Amino acid sequence: MSPPRILFITSNRLGDAVLSTGILGYLLERQPEARLTVACGALPAPLFAAIPQLERLIPLVKRGRASHWRDLWRASIGTRWDLVVDLRNSLFPWLVRAHKRIRFGADARPMHRVRQLAEAVGLSPDLAPSPRLWLDEAVRAEAASRLPPDGLPVLAVGPTANWKGKQWDPARFSALIDHVTSPTGALPGAWVAVFGAEAERPSAQPVLDAIPLERRLDFVGGMDVALAGACLERCALYVGNDSGLMHTACAAGIPTIGLFGPSSDVHYGPWGARCLAVRTQESPDYFIAHKCHANPNPQGLLDSISVEQVLRAVDQVLLRGA
Repeated sequence: MSPPRILFITSNRLGDAVLSTGILGYLLERQPEARLTVACGALPAPLFAAIPQLERLIPLVKRGRASHWRDLWRASIGTRWDLVVDLRNSLFPWLVRAHKRIRFGADARPMHRVRQLAEAVGLSPDLAPSPRLWLDEAVRAEAASRLPPDGLPVLAVGPTANWKGKQWDPARFSALIDHVTSPTGALPGAWVAVFGAEAERPSAQPVLDAIPLERRLDFVGGMDVALAGACLERCALYVGNDSGLMHTACAAGIPTIGLFGPSSDVHYGPWGARCLAVRTQESPDYFIAHKCHANPNPQGLLDSISVEQVLRAVDQVLLRGA
């Protein structure tokens, strides 16, 4: 008998793709002999490359006239799928032969995305599997070569985001780093790794410039998400804006603090026992009512988050692992 085949269609966006890894891991644990095909965007694709059951990884980058769906259909129509999971809420599962289909779309209920995904695959939200990373030894070895030797703590920060309205003031990031790495801080003398995409370098540069050169690790650009995850796995703490990188840090299993303003921490807060969301005094509804999302270059939307507030969260997440 041929092994069961699973087609897993997940997001172009990094954060949503990371959050979907929990249910994918659950499905594969139930059918460890399955052969897996993953369709996703180019950015999150490295998240899935090291899965042992992976048979094929198909880029699904949105193009005009739905041609990306036609390409996927051509690549998958010849297979009889045991399970098709579509997290992009399309009609695609009904265009291929499948024994079972699961489709997941927008869900406005005040429930975390991880819980919603668990419910979609038949699990109780209370039993939602946590997002995870599949990393091979070559990627972990590359990460080890880029970080200081074991025993020297590294504070990871993500001062960028895909929209300026989600970014905390760089000067506050710098003040936070000074406090956390000071002789009396939570991670005295720690190295500081700054993460972000190369296109986000202008936003990250003020934070980089404020870190002493002898303790600075510039990880802005130059690595895919799998290598970023392997580097994060070796860090002692991550603090960053709401972004896909924040979710990657959670999946790497390290203490993580996410900073929220216009976006919803109820739906997209950092997931994990050692993770916390710190949000503005204003709710997401406040930012929507004031049409902040219509501004491509808003300033100061996270200014009601103080350095002291984030420092208290740092103490909380580090104490949870003590």
